[in-house]
Amino acid sequence: MNTQDIKAARQTRVKAAMQSIENLLGEAAPDRQTLEAISGKLQELAGHPELFPAEDFPPPSPDTGASSSRYLLGQEKDRYALYINVMNPGKNTKPHNHGTWAVIAALRGEELNRIYHRTDDGSNPEHAELEQIREYVVKPGSPITFLPTDIHSIHVGGTQTVMHLHLYGRELETLTGRLGFDLETGQIYNYNKTFMRPTVGRDV
Repeated sequence: MNTQDIKAARQTRVKAAMQSIENLLGEAAPDRQTLEAISGKLQELAGHPELFPAEDFPPPSPDTGASSSRYLLGQEKDRYALYINVMNPGKNTKPHNHGTWAVIAALRGEELNRIYHRTDDGSNPEHAELEQIREYVVKPGSPITFLPTDIHSIHVGGTQTVMHLHLYGRELETLTGRLGFDLETGQIYNYNKTFMRPTVGRDV
């Protein structure tokens, strides 16, 4: 297929996937069981990596200082948004939550996720104690799901550029209450304000 045919086929499959996800969502916030069902639909879309060529979704160049680029693929206003996230080797994040539900499925490459649990009582808005409870590698065929308060960090090693689908319950730019955590000091940050870079492109 030529470039235009690939884009048309991609947008058709993205719209179909989002309609399937819409059919699974009710009025209430989804629970883990619903998120698992949604991850199956997102995984079906991720099963077509040929529709997401690197030239359409390039990673950041080294001279920008960025380690990842995010592109919007589709959205349902005030309900959910689908992105493609492209990460260079060496990408790491602070532990953080999303403030909404999230599902991640891999098109290419592996992303180590470290999952944490808060051991403090949450009474101090500026300090938290975290304990790592497991690790999980997001790779083709192995998606991951998160509830709004789940905490994880991302680590990309090796030499391969990673390209993953990220589905959130709301557009990332609207999630102004997301929290980031410093493991060494326990300090809590506003994640969007401190760490998040803007979306660099749209495919809608």
